[in-house]
Amino acid sequence: MRAPAVITLEQMTDSTTDLHFMRLALREARKGLGRTSPNPCVGAVVVKDDSVISRGYHQKAGTPHAEIHALRKAGTQAKGATIYVTLEPCSHTGRTPPCCQAVAAAGIKRVVVGMEDPNPLVRGSGNAYLQQQGIEVVSGVLEADCRELNLPFIKHITSGMPFVVMKAGMSLDGKISYQQGQPGWMTGESSSKKVHGLRNSLDAILVGRTTIAVDNPSLTTRLPGRRGRDPVRVLLDSHLQLSLTSKILHLDSPAPTILFCSHSVDEEKKRVLTAMENVLIRSVDCDEDGGLDLVAVLADLGKMGICSLLVEGGATVHGSFLRKGLVDRVFLFMAPLFAGSRGTPLVSGLPIADRSEALTLRNVHYRRCGNDILVQGDLFQPFL
Repeated sequence: MRAPAVITLEQMTDSTTDLHFMRLALREARKGLGRTSPNPCVGAVVVKDDSVISRGYHQKAGTPHAEIHALRKAGTQAKGATIYVTLEPCSHTGRTPPCCQAVAAAGIKRVVVGMEDPNPLVRGSGNAYLQQQGIEVVSGVLEADCRELNLPFIKHITSGMPFVVMKAGMSLDGKISYQQGQPGWMTGESSSKKVHGLRNSLDAILVGRTTIAVDNPSLTTRLPGRRGRDPVRVLLDSHLQLSLTSKILHLDSPAPTILFCSHSVDEEKKRVLTAMENVLIRSVDCDEDGGLDLVAVLADLGKMGICSLLVEGGATVHGSFLRKGLVDRVFLFMAPLFAGSRGTPLVSGLPIADRSEALTLRNVHYRRCGNDILVQGDLFQPFL
């Protein structure tokens, strides 16, 4: 049997139905945000005679994929049906069997795919297998939305590095505190809810030692009315100078705390920290500026299966990530107030001569968060 060609969205004469059901599959996929790493978030919907038969989403790495959940729920009704899936069905055996084979075995006659899988082990081979079985494959339906959902997976699977999101709450005059070395809260409750939503959907959260010394944060997720997922806590502390009474060392949380330090640290302090429950210590080289090698930090986190990282500062950390071109996306919450000249700036250690050297956001979005304004945009995304 000759395999039918893959049909793109542009080649379809009536795509309204496919767009509708792919939106439902995306809604399913979003249920897995922050829970599937190092796997992608994927949703699937089985449809027959324009009616939804079943739905499914990938819940956690090592568990059945979205297609399998949807097919199991559909049972014999899957025969002759269409399955909508946000990511190309996998064609390799990992911790679970190939989904493309399960789709074909279920008797599905048509597969509508949101985006091709960037995994080098797949990259179109899942679609190709389905075509070889005589199944019609439509690809690229709501592709931009499907890619946006899985930017962390795309970056991690193609580079081994996590997707880096820089976040800060700041005043109109660019300060993150009112006095240097002192804690200071800028933004309102609506912004806080959005921040905890970010923590709930990203794998890890990173700060520098100064932030721990000044604010002593817990770096956990607190969502009103529902239970959130704590991100892995990551601390940059070259000489392991943090206080042993710091909150991040004494949390009742399933997520570990990872301390990154240089190779030359006090061995007794290291021994005490290593003995603490749910605390990990990782040593990396220092860079030419004397700070920890951030590329090595990100590479190490990537090897742990961390696909997304929320960088919450402070100023030196933000400046280092920006200076080295390691920020993919920015979330800046701006409060309608002036913090004055004694405050801590958003960024330090980032000399810029003029506008031609300025780091400029792309794909900029503005959102009202109570009385605050969220400025969201993209910076360095060479993996796309």
